[in-house]
Amino acid sequence: MHAIAFIQDLAVIMLVAGIVTVIFHRLKQPVVLGYIAAGFIIGPHTPPFGFIHDEETIKTLAELGVVFLMFCLGLEFSLRKLFKVGATAFVAALLEITLMIWVGYEIGNAFGWGNMDALFLGAILAISSTTIIVKALNDLNMKHQRFAQLIFGVLIVEDILGIGIIALLSGIAVSGSVSSGEVAATVGKLGLFMVVALVVGILLVPRLLAYVAEAKSDEMLLVVVLGLCFGFCLLVVKLGYSMVLGAFLIGAIMAESTHHRKIERLVEPLRDMFSAIFFVAIGLMIEPKVLVEYAVPIVAITAAVIVGKVVSCSLGAFLAGNDGRTSLRVGMGLSQIGEFSFIIAALGMTLEVTSDFLYPVAVAVSAITTLLTPYLIKAADPFAGLLSRWIPAPLTRVFGTYGEWLRGIRLEGERAAFVAIVRRILMHVGINLALIVAIFFTCAHFAAPVGQWLSPWIEGEEGQKGVLCALALLLSTPFLIAAYRKLGALSLLLAQAGVKPQLAGRHTETLRQVMAQVIPMVFLGAILFLLAALSASILPTREMLLLVGAVVVIFAAVFWRWLIRIHARMQAALVETLDSPASTAEH
Repeated sequence: MHAIAFIQDLAVIMLVAGIVTVIFHRLKQPVVLGYIAAGFIIGPHTPPFGFIHDEETIKTLAELGVVFLMFCLGLEFSLRKLFKVGATAFVAALLEITLMIWVGYEIGNAFGWGNMDALFLGAILAISSTTIIVKALNDLNMKHQRFAQLIFGVLIVEDILGIGIIALLSGIAVSGSVSSGEVAATVGKLGLFMVVALVVGILLVPRLLAYVAEAKSDEMLLVVVLGLCFGFCLLVVKLGYSMVLGAFLIGAIMAESTHHRKIERLVEPLRDMFSAIFFVAIGLMIEPKVLVEYAVPIVAITAAVIVGKVVSCSLGAFLAGNDGRTSLRVGMGLSQIGEFSFIIAALGMTLEVTSDFLYPVAVAVSAITTLLTPYLIKAADPFAGLLSRWIPAPLTRVFGTYGEWLRGIRLEGERAAFVAIVRRILMHVGINLALIVAIFFTCAHFAAPVGQWLSPWIEGEEGQKGVLCALALLLSTPFLIAAYRKLGALSLLLAQAGVKPQLAGRHTETLRQVMAQVIPMVFLGAILFLLAALSASILPTREMLLLVGAVVVIFAAVFWRWLIRIHARMQAALVETLDSPASTAEH
């Protein structure tokens, strides 16, 4: 009977959604609005009766819609694009989140709500809806424009910072206070996971997909892609992070495959079906009674979301060096809340620190801002033209001077090349350090089961710790050597640029050589100290640690060239994948 009820619900959703979206299409309205309207029509809160019997199953299918939307966004948004919009994304997201948390808190206080309700309201308003924006831009055929790429970058930064917000709220709700160190550690671990996942994924996944694609079977390729997508999402959830972020990351990894266009075509029908269910599910949650009872707060919050996000995101994009028209389009495209807000609102209910009305209010505001999103995006250009006529001439000159100043401070020629080389070396060092830290974290995480497995051969906890520490160091050796060599190259480069013959005279070369040798050793010592602090749970006694260190040093000295070759091959494979013309992928 459950299967029949599920098929009935699915049939109702698809039939009503199909009819309503056809009407909206004929009226030249965005399809997303049709899906939400369909959900409202068949929802349990709309008289005379509800058409849906198994809402939990529908919500599960809606979550699949989020996964496919984010996965397809990752496929289209390669790492190259992410690097290009990095500064704008960070400035705009940070400014937006800070301002909206403050605005939400003040609105909650103004309506006489409790401190926790006001605080959670601020967090609910802070994060824009990735799925709604992606769908709206896709329907408007704008997802490849520059402002859309900037929006996607802001959304990624928002999702990352959103994890820190959830950790912060959880700590405040449970203990009444929270340590800034805990939040920093949470965000740091998330950043570490993302770097390691991207590096390892780019080394392995495109090659696996190329091997599967050789069979020239679309069915086989689709099954493997879905297996990788869901498997990676499960891993991310097990690590305590957002499934949405996992779907985006695995999509970004597959975007570096030469077959990503074919993968996109294969997944597109699934994305369309399940994303339709997601937006219908939003409509299902709209309660007319709550809309009436809390009409004034909903209207005020909706206005605050639109105005606050337009101002903060537009200002952030402009401060990062974008022109006024592009900045305004970014701000108006981000003026809504969605799935992340639902997660935060549900967290407050689960921890029993917020009132019952907060979740439906968040859904209502999300539905209204979702309805307005396509119109705001389309209205950005006319509004920009209107503003340009309203803004006084002196203020226009100030904005123009600021833009010229930003362009003037950009490095050119030899200085730009020097900074680019330094940045590239630091990026390589950072990637190697992230991999090293991840290896030690992994060994520490699995210390207990590995210790049990080793117990028949090695008695005593210290001996088992010694084996684990040795394993972590041995696995990290290629990356430690690579980091040391990169730091050596950077030190030599800085020495050449910093130690001038005019100042050092005949000691110039000596000073340069000393700098080139001392700086890498100091950094290597700092790295080892950091590893010792992070992996305290697997550190053996001092005597055992000295023995392990001696063994690893001897191993590194004997196999130095072999370890360098291993790392060089991995680096070449990574660079080859990133530099490959993925856009020509086919067949």
